[in-house]
Order: sequence, then C-alpha cells, then structure tokens
Amino acid sequence: MTGTNSFPDDLLQLQERLHRAHAEHRAYLADLPRSVEPCAGWTRGERFSHRGDLPDSPGWSDEQKETVTRMRAEIRELSIAVVDHPHWATIARENVVAARMRLKKQARPIAPGDVTEEA
Repeated sequence: MTGTNSFPDDLLQLQERLHRAHAEHRAYLADLPRSVEPCAGWTRGERFSHRGDLPDSPGWSDEQKETVTRMRAEIRELSIAVVDHPHWATIARENVVAARMRLKKQARPIAPGDVTEEA
C-alpha cells in the first residue's frame, strides 16, 4: 500500500460490492409498485394535481417485501464491514473523510458504456 489512493484489496472489494448492492437495490425498487401496501390512485385535480393521474397501486407481494428486506440487510452488513475495516485506524482522523471519498470513487464499478477520464 503506497500512495494516498492505495487501499487494501479486501477493502476495495467490499466497497465495490457495496456499490453494486446499492445499484441492484435501486433497480429492484424502480420496478416495484409505487407503494408497499395497496393504495388507491387519483385523477388530476382530485388531489396533488401537479402530479397528474396516478393509477391504483396493488402494493408489494410478500416475496417482494422479503427481497427488499434481504437487500437492505446486505447493504447494512457491507456498510458495516467497510466502516469497521482495520485500514481506517491507519489514517489520521482528520483525513478519514477524504480517504473514504477516494475509496468510494476508486472502487466504483464501471458499467459498459461509461466514459472514463484519463489522468
């Protein structure tokens, strides 16, 4: 580990897994009905007219609720593993936030089609 942007491989892998878990969670939530419990919709002008018509929401199935709970637990466990990693004890307290931000940027997975900048 040399230089200010070097992190242990296991910490980089944990952070990358955390980024991926967040992305999977967001993508999964985007495909779910708008409300967890069944909820009646409304038409424009009836309520919240600035949003336009909103159809009824069937709510989430028990399987969907369990999947979201499992995904949130995985994110929580990965977050704890990153924050509690022994590497942070080697960083001066006043530099931890900056180092943490560098780790997030360095470990971010690159999706196909993303443009990377050359330094």
